[in-house]
Amino acid sequence: MQNQLFKPIDNAPLIIFRIFFGLLLAIETFGAIATGWVTRVFIEPQFTFSHIGMEWLQPLSGIGMYFYFCLMGICGLLVMLGLRYRWSLLAFTLLWGGAYFMQKSTYNNHYYLLLLVCIIMLFLPANKYASLDAKYHPEIRSFSMPQWCSWVMIFQVLIVYFYAALAKFYPEWLDGTFAKIMLANNPLPGSKALFSHHLFHLFIAYSGIAFDFLIIPLFLYKKTRNIAFVAAIFFHIFNASVLHIGIFPFFALSFIVFCYPPDFIRNLFFKSKPKLAFHEVSYASKPILIWFFIPYFIIQIGLPARHWFIPHDVLWTEEGHRLSWRMMLRMRQGVTDFRIMDKETNTIIPYDYRKRLTEKQQYFMASHPDGIWQMAQIIKEEFSDKNQDVAIYIDSRVSINEGSYEVFIDPSVDFAQAKWNYFGHNDWIVVPDGYK
Repeated sequence: MQNQLFKPIDNAPLIIFRIFFGLLLAIETFGAIATGWVTRVFIEPQFTFSHIGMEWLQPLSGIGMYFYFCLMGICGLLVMLGLRYRWSLLAFTLLWGGAYFMQKSTYNNHYYLLLLVCIIMLFLPANKYASLDAKYHPEIRSFSMPQWCSWVMIFQVLIVYFYAALAKFYPEWLDGTFAKIMLANNPLPGSKALFSHHLFHLFIAYSGIAFDFLIIPLFLYKKTRNIAFVAAIFFHIFNASVLHIGIFPFFALSFIVFCYPPDFIRNLFFKSKPKLAFHEVSYASKPILIWFFIPYFIIQIGLPARHWFIPHDVLWTEEGHRLSWRMMLRMRQGVTDFRIMDKETNTIIPYDYRKRLTEKQQYFMASHPDGIWQMAQIIKEEFSDKNQDVAIYIDSRVSINEGSYEVFIDPSVDFAQAKWNYFGHNDWIVVPDGYK
């Protein structure tokens, strides 16, 4: 097994992935500016809902975030070209991490996956061929890499798909309810009859589970590899057309290069690249595998499972939802209001939080417990700056998958005093019987 891990193989899959990856990084960041996403998410809001504990991480003022994303796009192009590869990728990783932790009202799982793959790629020799680094520094040029370099990529994607499949085992996925909602909200021209049929809803639900569970094993088995390729193309192009989830479908497809034999990838993309000569097994990269990747994957296996150790259903509480590959899984809607009471006079102070939030932020805050708690802290600080001591009570109702609205927050709890539980259940979340 150890010899297999460190066996030298052609590095063509890693090299072509670096080129695809750098291009996708540039498309994601320049596209975020061109589509107005940066404007809506970072420029227009008065503040952003950062990840809890990182409230200090706020957008640059004025047009600063445009320059921020332009710099990321340039770093992506440098990664693609393999110029100052590790420095360019490190800069992108830090900047992307900043943007990722800076806001969560438009959270998307591929933002997180992008960050993880950036971290992985920092440790892989992806600039040893077909790069400007190798051109200007021929001494680093290499045609091989240890086999584990492909395996870590495959294992990362396997984790994503495995947990995505497990998350779908809940009633409103299995009976096609969410598929119906998803398709109704994302129509294609001429698709109304098909998208409204219950059998098609069930097909989408169960084919999604089958795809997530089986796609990587099918890719790894030679006789089913091409079938898996066709299935992956169809699945991700359908998602790109219907769900409008940015680069994620194409990002997911780029990992396919690690599932085919390296010689096949070399012949497909690098016809002039010399065939790999015999190399002795080298253990020079063993410390990286032991001291970085083994702890890394222990964390990656553990994080998505943490919600099983928190009381009540994560579908309702959201506790443990993020970083868990619970992708395109449910629709949340909420109606939330804040009652501000002056403690000195025992009078209610009118307060319209909607004036402080964009429409997207209102939608996020009203239905997510961390958004509600953070908004309460922002209100508390606002009144504290006026030397007013206030109590903050919340009336909140939430609906899952267009179901009935249920009380979500305990209206008797003073959120000026309420704490956020980072690792367990927050008792101020009211849990209906169906989610206990």
